[in-house]
Amino acid sequence: MDQKVPALPLPDAERAGVYRAIMTRRDTRGEFLPDPVSDETLARLLLAAHHAPSVGFMQPWSFVVIRDRAVKQRVHDAFIKAHAEAALMFPEEKRDTYRSLKLEGIMESPVNICITCDRDRAGPVVIGRTHIPAMDLFSSVCAVQNLWLAARAEGLGVGWVSIFDNEVVQNALEIPERIVPVAYLCVGKVKFYHPRPELEAAGWRPRLPLNELVHFDHWGRQDAEPDLLERLREVEGRAAGGGDIV
Repeated sequence: MDQKVPALPLPDAERAGVYRAIMTRRDTRGEFLPDPVSDETLARLLLAAHHAPSVGFMQPWSFVVIRDRAVKQRVHDAFIKAHAEAALMFPEEKRDTYRSLKLEGIMESPVNICITCDRDRAGPVVIGRTHIPAMDLFSSVCAVQNLWLAARAEGLGVGWVSIFDNEVVQNALEIPERIVPVAYLCVGKVKFYHPRPELEAAGWRPRLPLNELVHFDHWGRQDAEPDLLERLREVEGRAAGGGDIV
């Protein structure tokens, strides 16, 4: 029988490091360096992603690692087309701002990774997916987050590119029709991390106050636990000031 792992907090420095990675993770676009990512580091990132939680332990993900410049170019071409189309979907007063934003690092990053979902991997009936069919897709997104936080711990940047026709990317990577591309990620060393998300700093959208997003016991009951709400504001204030939250 496997030896049980004690259910204890991590040592203070390790616990603080987990939260630090979460709070300083950024969607990286224009800061990539050309330096290669070592196979050893890339193996750790993929292992972290593979150890994400998955409903029914279905592990629906696979990983397409892209280094070939010609393949990247095909994906980048799909982005350029979709980017131009997307600009016209926003109100006219926001279009110039949208066009000015750097929204991908496909060619600049040394490694691209496409995380996919095989919706048939665990068979037609899966524990935990019997009533919410999308749980396999949600599980694959957990793999994305694991990889992203591991990359932050390694001092790497990650950018999630979602502005393109998924079918075009699927064809460019020769992904079978039944496999769903979930996330196309740009990965690499970066010049720096932005202190705040770029879209927040650009005034595109503000970060919503956490205390306005918490409900107690049922939806709409938001003032029942003033002590916890006060703690939320304190912790959020420390995070906004760049301080550690533990």
